[in-house]
Amino acid sequence: MNAYFQIITSMTGTAVKLVPETDGGAKLDFAELMEYLRLKNIEIADAKPLYQAVEGLVAEVVVPVSIQVGLSAPETFQLKVSADKMEAVVRFYPPSSSGVSYSGKEAVISDLKMSKIAYGIDEAAVEAYLAKRNYCEDIVIARGKEPVQGKDARIEYFFNTDLSAKPKRNEDGTVDFFHLDTINHCKEGDVLARLHKEVLGVDGYDVYGAAIRANKVRHLNLKYGRNIELSEDGCVITSKLNGHVCLSMDEVVVSDVYEVENVGPATGNIESNGSVLVKGNVQAGFSVKAKGNVEIRGVVEGSVVETDGDIIIARGMNGMGKGILNAKGRIILKYAENATITSGEYIESESLLHSRVNARTEIRVDGRRGIIAGGLARATERVSCKTLGSPMGSDTQVEVGINPETKIRYSELQKESMKVTANLKNIQPILLSATQKIRRGETYPPEQLQYIQTLAITNKRQMERLKEIQAELLLLDEQLQSQGQACVLVSGDVYEGTKVTIGDASMVLKSAATYCRFIREKGEVKVSAY
Repeated sequence: MNAYFQIITSMTGTAVKLVPETDGGAKLDFAELMEYLRLKNIEIADAKPLYQAVEGLVAEVVVPVSIQVGLSAPETFQLKVSADKMEAVVRFYPPSSSGVSYSGKEAVISDLKMSKIAYGIDEAAVEAYLAKRNYCEDIVIARGKEPVQGKDARIEYFFNTDLSAKPKRNEDGTVDFFHLDTINHCKEGDVLARLHKEVLGVDGYDVYGAAIRANKVRHLNLKYGRNIELSEDGCVITSKLNGHVCLSMDEVVVSDVYEVENVGPATGNIESNGSVLVKGNVQAGFSVKAKGNVEIRGVVEGSVVETDGDIIIARGMNGMGKGILNAKGRIILKYAENATITSGEYIESESLLHSRVNARTEIRVDGRRGIIAGGLARATERVSCKTLGSPMGSDTQVEVGINPETKIRYSELQKESMKVTANLKNIQPILLSATQKIRRGETYPPEQLQYIQTLAITNKRQMERLKEIQAELLLLDEQLQSQGQACVLVSGDVYEGTKVTIGDASMVLKSAATYCRFIREKGEVKVSAY
């Protein structure tokens, strides 16, 4: 038991009884004693005898401290609450010789509540104290309740959802276009996704009874389209057919995969609301159009392939000047020659020859050859290759820093602006002449008057359209001026005559170079080391 003290009051004054510790308990703290006396308004003329008694305490002793007759003091406690308000500790002090003790558990709890301790009172700790009355000893009398944090809902997908995955590369540096794993095939009954529902948290409370809110959790639902079955508990979706699965705008979509050996006279043009797998070739003059992905394991000749998804051509494309690839997603092919290619994401190839190629983000031409020669390669962020241009002097242009669609739109608006301006130049002199004649009091036959009125309406519409064009051109012009970190990277040779454009700045190489990085700096195209 810890050492403790008790106030003794009598008609002749006030004294302090000091009781030493037993069984390894803590010694008496003089500072604690003096603070208690101060709180009880007991004035001490000379603290030295009391200090000496505390320091040499080995047996119970009574030390007079004041001739003042003190008031009786009830049994009480000192309360300390932790900084986080999650734990309350008390030290009980005995009543004075004429004071009263706690009558029971309810009296202690009542005092605790008077001290605003309202939650987590340990009644067993109170009862244990009352049974032994160990004074000057710290007792954890109340504990708060930590909140139980909840868990966000999450969805586990059982197919590849990474649409930005690049093709695998062989040890010799070539790209493996035959094992791209870009189409997620599924079978009837396959589990496609599982929802792990959110777990709600439980609020906690501090010892004062104030709530500690648990975190808010995210609620999710499985989103899915046609050809998918939802389990009764709403947590699992499975495929209802053999097909292709993908994630589109957080929605799981299963579509039929139309498989064909070759596209040609035997099949005619192919149109599918799902994905298309061509195991062989697509012959010249035919087309493949799909809502899903298009995978072609052979060669595409002078054909048109269009899709809302990706285009994957394991071998390549001989465009013959009329071949077109148009995808809202990625385009990955071994090579392209004399073709027009447009991708809503990036383009990956080993060689691009005499083709017009547009990508919203990046054109990456590497592998064993990694050549861009002839034609135009245009991307918003970056064009990278091993060889750019040709020693034969093929007209090769590379443009970066601009969304290709933005530049095309800018060119279209410029043409429309010239056309509208020309129309206004033809209309406005006629209207001006007619207005002057009317002001002079001249009259027109009904047919001519109707014609003038029609011209006036046309003039107004054309003026409004010209304002719209100018506003959009101004906006696009600002976009064209902002180039960000756009660049052209060449890890090998760049040949003379190659034109590199970054934003509105251009450079035509007057001599060959190697290992180059083209960037836009201070309004000009600069060449630096790769």
